[in-house]
Amino acid sequence: MESNRQKKIASVLQRDLVEVLQGAASQGGLRHIIISVTKVKVTVDLSIAKVYLSIFPISKGKEMLEGIRSNTPLIKHELAQRTRHQLRKMPQLAFFIDDSLEYIDNIERSLKGLDNPISDPSLLQKRKKA
Repeated sequence: MESNRQKKIASVLQRDLVEVLQGAASQGGLRHIIISVTKVKVTVDLSIAKVYLSIFPISKGKEMLEGIRSNTPLIKHELAQRTRHQLRKMPQLAFFIDDSLEYIDNIERSLKGLDNPISDPSLLQKRKKA
C-alpha cells in the first residue's frame, strides 16, 4: 500500500517529468515523437522512482528509452531544480516502457479477428513455442 507521501511525490515527479521529457524531445528536433509518463512508483524509503513511459510511435520506443536512460543524470538535475521547494532529496530515477497500451491494442485486434491465423498463416510462426 502506497503512503500519501509516496503518492504526492510520485504525482509531483510525473507532472514535471512530462515537461522535462517533452521539452528535451522537441529541443532535440523530435517533434513527431510523443512521450507520456503513464505512472510513477516511488519506493517506501523514497530513494527510487520507477518511471513508466509510453512512447509514440511505438517503433521509436526502445531507441528513445536508451536515450532517456543515458541522460538520466541530466534529467534528474533538471527535476531537482524544478522540485527543490517540494522535495528535500531527489530519488534515483529508473525508466521503463509501459507496454500496457500496446498489450490492450493487441487484445482488441485479436477480439476483432484482425490477427486471424487462418487468413494469415504467417501469424502461426509467432505463436509456436521455441
